[in-house]
Amino acid sequence: MESLYRRVRELDPKAAADVLHDESDATVAAVLAQLNPGQAVEILEEFPPTRRERIAAADSAGEQWLEDVAWPESSVGRLMEQTKAVFAPGTRIHEAVDALREAVKQTLITYLYVLDKQDRLVGVVAFRELLFADPNDTLADVMIASPFSLRGDMDLIDAMHAVVTRHYPVYPVCDADGHLIGVVRGSVLFEQQAFEISAQAGAMVGVEKEERAATPWLSSLKFRHPWLQLNLFTAFIAAGTVGLFQDTVNRIVLLAIFIPVLSGQCSNTGCQSLAVTLRGMTLGEVRSAQAAALMAKEALLGFLNGALTGVVAAIAMYVMARMQHHPQPATLALITFAAMTASCAISGVAGAAVPLVLKRLGADPATASSIFLTTATDVVSMGLFLGLAASFVA
Repeated sequence: MESLYRRVRELDPKAAADVLHDESDATVAAVLAQLNPGQAVEILEEFPPTRRERIAAADSAGEQWLEDVAWPESSVGRLMEQTKAVFAPGTRIHEAVDALREAVKQTLITYLYVLDKQDRLVGVVAFRELLFADPNDTLADVMIASPFSLRGDMDLIDAMHAVVTRHYPVYPVCDADGHLIGVVRGSVLFEQQAFEISAQAGAMVGVEKEERAATPWLSSLKFRHPWLQLNLFTAFIAAGTVGLFQDTVNRIVLLAIFIPVLSGQCSNTGCQSLAVTLRGMTLGEVRSAQAAALMAKEALLGFLNGALTGVVAAIAMYVMARMQHHPQPATLALITFAAMTASCAISGVAGAAVPLVLKRLGADPATASSIFLTTATDVVSMGLFLGLAASFVA
């Protein structure tokens, strides 16, 4: 059982379900019970509905798994566990202790939750309070009234912002009317968020967040290959841009040497902007109202960085043009400087705009953003460079 758990823990949900497919329902449920609720739910979703219900029925946490499946991805609801210690405000301390005496031997209980007659959360009691309180006092006498809670429909990043200064081991989860619907452990929140952040770099280049290091090669191929086909298609678009100026490149072969230089510099400028934008979106620092200001800033940074690197590139172009005895070395140098400056400015804007547009369309801002960005920067940089050369070099 332990070796099976370790193997499943390192796999993506589909591969984990494949490994567990031939195991008994009880064994599958026992393995899932050792995982954090978010991972357990993702694996459970890979089973057919009828098998899913049988697996859930084989463990006491199964009913909660089925409820968690109904919540959106990356929401607090997907990470909930059952609430084990629920009492009325008038419960005596000694009555609560007696009720918990056996329960704590079977499960980890951190807080007692106090609900009113409508099942609304009205207080939380820590075990420390039970230790020092008079046994005949009620939970209402020692509870923390109107406690902090999370919402089941909260995005994971919003929940992280809400709890970052609290550091409680467990958080109650309520619905819009204040009814207690579950609890989520702080360690699970941070573990899930760490996974979401670690998946971001891969998502930028078309690696699905489900893929792990131990994912079977065939599954990895299915995850990655469609994005590589998309990348190939976008590469043809960039190549078509060069093809439009084929006569200019044939006439001035020196331009071909500087195309990858310009493209690489602009792509890197755009990726810097993209990384900062995604980090800001992840931390909740970038809102819709701030999008214009962010793109203006990235345009300015791209312009300045493009101008500074453009000077070096222009000098290199001038020297190489003189060495090849080209009749217009100064013109080529100025074209290189202008193309580098303008392209980097546009690339900076594109780096900020791509994830913002993807989010506006309802997609994951990180998904294949690097592929779309590289296409945009390549088309712009090559088009400007070769277009200026075709217009101003005889």
